[in-house]
Amino acid sequence: MNTIATTSAPAAIGPYSQATTLGRLLFTAGQIPLVPETMELVTGPIEAQTERVLLNLGAILKEAGTSWQRVLKTTVYLTDLADFQAFNVVYESMLGGAKPARSTVQVAALPRGAKVEIELIAEL
Repeated sequence: MNTIATTSAPAAIGPYSQATTLGRLLFTAGQIPLVPETMELVTGPIEAQTERVLLNLGAILKEAGTSWQRVLKTTVYLTDLADFQAFNVVYESMLGGAKPARSTVQVAALPRGAKVEIELIAEL
């Protein structure tokens, strides 16, 4: 098992890694909308938070030498499923045609008051 880390995504805020690899698979930790340089949460609508989360995940994918086209599965956590449609618009536009399997669930709360958190599994 190997650890993936990049300064282009937020540093882990607890005892975990941004991502790990095993064989030809990459597993990311859940990413919330933190700006890597400041570790401040992006506030505002779900669209802005979703964009930041996907940029963070994209940076981890790049560091690992893979891309959205090789993402097998995402798991999305939203604090309000009423945001689902607005989330989908940003998600679809940023994935560049990739359509990995996905689960989306509503949760009571996320770290730092985020509205969205996403984790993924990708092939290297």
